Amino acid sequence: MLILVRHGRTAANKAGQLQGRLDQDLDDMGRRQAVAVADMVTSFGPVDAVISSPLKRAQQTASAFGLPIETDERFIELSYGVFEGVKHADVPSEVWNNWRKDFSYVPEGGESLAALDLRVRGACSELAPRAEEANVVVVSHVSPMKSSVAWALGVDIGISWTCHLDHASVCRIAFRNGAPVLTTFNETAPID
Repeated sequence: MLILVRHGRTAANKAGQLQGRLDQDLDDMGRRQAVAVADMVTSFGPVDAVISSPLKRAQQTASAFGLPIETDERFIELSYGVFEGVKHADVPSEVWNNWRKDFSYVPEGGESLAALDLRVRGACSELAPRAEEANVVVVSHVSPMKSSVAWALGVDIGISWTCHLDHASVCRIAFRNGAPVLTTFNETAPID
């Protein structure tokens, strides 16, 4: 099983900012979310491997599983370029429209959804044989998780605009005869 986990909350998340490659620590809520999501995932069965984006918020969430962490750069968040650290509401509407209409749109200094989708699909395809035999947790970010879900469903990255993932949420992808099958989406654990 491929078990996708979104990192816990950071101060930038709380402030409603695009975070992208900003490398922030989890906040107090984010640390509690990391423990809760690790407890939820492990309550369903053993975790055989933990893979994480290199960013601190993902690494800190991954550490809650108490296992060695493999780092995979392909699961890093989308680079928003000049819009990193900008509040969602302050991003010009034409920029949002460009992202929605054109997956190859690249904000100044950033990355396109198409480029993110290409690297994430490659990582998922490479992990598939391993995840078919073992429970592999991948701790990542909202955009790579949506790309992974699109990969499993056989659709394009456009689903990014029509689905929502909470912080410290889980999506599970099983495999049948080598083909990915999305079994859960946006599972969350109660926070103490």
